[in-house]
Amino acid sequence: MNLLKLDNLSYRYSDALEDEYVLKNINMSFEKGKVYAIKGKSGSGKTTLLSLISGLEKNYEGKILYADEELSKMDLDKYRNTDVGIVFQSYNLLPSYTALENIILSMDINNSKNIDKRKKALELMKQVGLKEEQADRMVLRLSGGEQQRIAIARSLSYNPKIILADEPTGNLDKDTENQILNILISLAHDDDKCVIIVTHSENVCNRADVVYDLKKINGRK
Repeated sequence: MNLLKLDNLSYRYSDALEDEYVLKNINMSFEKGKVYAIKGKSGSGKTTLLSLISGLEKNYEGKILYADEELSKMDLDKYRNTDVGIVFQSYNLLPSYTALENIILSMDINNSKNIDKRKKALELMKQVGLKEEQADRMVLRLSGGEQQRIAIARSLSYNPKIILADEPTGNLDKDTENQILNILISLAHDDDKCVIIVTHSENVCNRADVVYDLKKINGRK
């Protein structure tokens, strides 16, 4: 059963010409328990597609269906705070906070209640292969791979069904890329998440369950 479906999805910038689309008639479906790689040349609309799926971009043509409900008719704040976790290439961690504080802050933002937040954050750190002694380190004292693990743990803090990852291994060496990819694959195959990765990496594409390739048309997409 499809968790997420894009039905003739098209998107253009507000100041674009009438026929100048970034995305045009995109049809894709996504299930729980699988890793999806979305590849394509720069400017093909990969990151824009993630913004649409996450509900950050709203003015589009066609339909985005989540659990058979149109995203345009849903409470997008609730959707982003409960159903979708986002992992960025640049980590997007707060440098003045410790590793643990970055995860706990995500719980605070998403109104996680009736849990021991420190205990939960430590469990998430362990899940992504980090040790408890790293919890109270400032994030800038961690390696790039360790920071990305914190970013993944943070995205899991409210147990979303979908993980969106925008070039999550783009700043990492090959060995660290494989370690991060192993975590994302485990989240799909073992924890039944729907993991969607925008990537230029052939390694990521080779290990994904499904690969979607965006092509440029009309000079833009």
